Amino acid sequence: MNHSTLSRRAFVALTTSLLVTGRADASPFREITWEDLIPTGVPLGEIVGPGEIDEANDTWNPQFDENAKKLNTSLDGKAVKLPGYIIPFDVGSEGVSSFMLVPYVGACIHTPPPPPNQLVFVTTPTPWASESLWNPVWVSGQLSAKPMSTQIADVGYQITAELIEVYEW
Repeated sequence: MNHSTLSRRAFVALTTSLLVTGRADASPFREITWEDLIPTGVPLGEIVGPGEIDEANDTWNPQFDENAKKLNTSLDGKAVKLPGYIIPFDVGSEGVSSFMLVPYVGACIHTPPPPPNQLVFVTTPTPWASESLWNPVWVSGQLSAKPMSTQIADVGYQITAELIEVYEW
């Protein structure tokens, strides 16, 4: 057996292993989904009740049950990465510095807000200067399972964003 071939193979295997391991360890943020924000054992179908139609405003007003305010406290204090859409709160010349992160486009604007455990209030020390606020983003930071109320809706979670990136498919 040729030792230089073995050495090259070993080198390639070792380098590939280090690169893959390095990539996996490169991000301190755990990628989560909106379903992860709902505590284990709480079915989504039980969060939103039957609701009612507001005929005067031509909108649907959902009725949330007690499950809508239940938070996944196992994520409290964790470094996470969550995709979503921006509903801006504080906008300045440099961009958006606080916003609601919502699971689907238009939530809270033209439709009733999602339940509190499906809303994240985001603040960022570096304003997001996105040209289009309709594009999805990734928000990375430490998640806080801490309810709060805003002028738009009751919110279950908060994040101080360390990183905001355009979400690409």
